[in-house]
Amino acid sequence: MTKQELANLINTRVTSYREYRLKYAQIVLQDQKLFKHLIEIAFDESNDAAIKVSWVLDFVMRERLEWIYPHLDYFTTNISKSKHDSIVRPMAKICENLALTYNSKKPSEIRKHLTKKHIEKIIETGFDWMITDQKVAVKAYTMETLYQFGKEFDWVHDELKLIIQQSIMDGSAGYKSRGKKILQRLK
Repeated sequence: MTKQELANLINTRVTSYREYRLKYAQIVLQDQKLFKHLIEIAFDESNDAAIKVSWVLDFVMRERLEWIYPHLDYFTTNISKSKHDSIVRPMAKICENLALTYNSKKPSEIRKHLTKKHIEKIIETGFDWMITDQKVAVKAYTMETLYQFGKEFDWVHDELKLIIQQSIMDGSAGYKSRGKKILQRLK
């Protein structure tokens, strides 16, 4: 399947319903060669399919996070360029999954692939998401990402704590809930 065929298929068949996102994620999971197309389309916001492809990418990453390893340079370079809310949210979730896997006690190959440079780009983008007008889900995922990577970079926890403390009173219920949990863990 070509990149355009994949884009057309997902754009015409996928809806916001979980079952559809999962169904088309399964198509990619059955053919790893499609993954490169998926990630390229997701970052091409001029492509009408980018939003729906991002949703599918998120589901694929939940099953096969290791597929992103050869594409980490591309991913970390492009996450900061994503502007559409419906694309940023799954990218923030993928960053959270990378951070959690990186710090997991379970054996993983991620430490061989996720470099200091990659982590720094994720952290930089994460702080941008925290201080700009993003949806609550993006900020919640990002709080966890920054908390996890703050274990590697000491300064991150201080900055994260400051941002949460400054914005928690004006945040939504979801923001306050996640913010309080992260602040508690930062003590």
